[in-house]
Amino acid sequence: MKGPMQPRALARWEVLLIVILLLLVWLGTRLSPVFLSPGNFSNLTVAEMEIAIIAVPMTLIIIGGEIDLSVESMVGLASAVLGFLWAAGVPLEVGIPIVLVMGLLGGLLNGVLVMRAGLPSLVVTLGTLALFRGLASVVLGPRAISNFPAAFTAFGFGNVPGTPVPWPLVVFGVLAAVVGVVLHRTWFGRQVFAVGKNQGAARYSGVPVVRLKVGLFMLSGLLSALAGVILTSRLSSARSDAGTGMTLAVVTAVLLGGVNIFGGSGTMLGVVLAVFTLAVLQNALRLADIATELQSISVGLLLIVSVVVPNLARQLARLLQRARAEKNPTRGAPERVPPYTPAL
Repeated sequence: MKGPMQPRALARWEVLLIVILLLLVWLGTRLSPVFLSPGNFSNLTVAEMEIAIIAVPMTLIIIGGEIDLSVESMVGLASAVLGFLWAAGVPLEVGIPIVLVMGLLGGLLNGVLVMRAGLPSLVVTLGTLALFRGLASVVLGPRAISNFPAAFTAFGFGNVPGTPVPWPLVVFGVLAAVVGVVLHRTWFGRQVFAVGKNQGAARYSGVPVVRLKVGLFMLSGLLSALAGVILTSRLSSARSDAGTGMTLAVVTAVLLGGVNIFGGSGTMLGVVLAVFTLAVLQNALRLADIATELQSISVGLLLIVSVVVPNLARQLARLLQRARAEKNPTRGAPERVPPYTPAL
């Protein structure tokens, strides 16, 4: 089982995303002469990389039939703890691993509450969304820590030497490629799709459902903490409110990429295309001096479209299949064999 949507539907969806992306690029060139400049390419990509990195584990979680709404608060908690440790004299070489382990533990908490306590992931992660943000406020309060070393901050907004490619884009590219291969070419990926399609059937067929889903939540916590570190590096500042509002953009990117909100189907390639589609759209709107409120409206509309359109397409496909079955009721039925008559 490859797990994504039906191959033809998948191809149509990804081709549609490519067409939309090309149209947005054309629109950007019409809105601003600097849209295709190397500097603007660096700006539009680096501004979305934290969202893109979190979208990688979110893809796995939603395909597996769950959701994690706490990611933006884990970003803020990671930033706050990193800033607190640095202000206390802890070197970044020690502070960053501590923050990443904290992300793993936060994901473990989500996974245990969902799988061991049997609570809905929507409710659990909504609760930890508030919990992690509250902890970030306790750790750092309203202050900001901004005296990080230049080598650390250069990673967040610096480019690969001789190219317009930001370092965070390299991180996202590696993560998306590795997770994409694991998702679509390994037994682990097949188990994720199987659990998302029918958790009960997957459990009876030997899939370790609890361990798998807890692992997905831990991966989400880990990469959310990593995104918090990168965001702190890019902004040259650690704040407890870092990442506010990021969950909406992450879920929008994943669903716009063709991942079924009910689980069981989707691809990493579609999510990557959706990330760049959102990045180009928001960059074009900023270059056109569109108000921030209207930019938020555009993201909300994309989220609605990314949920409604695939579901309408699936309902239409079922109606067409039913109509064909009613038109040809004997199609696919076993051939009737005349009874045996012995020769006289």
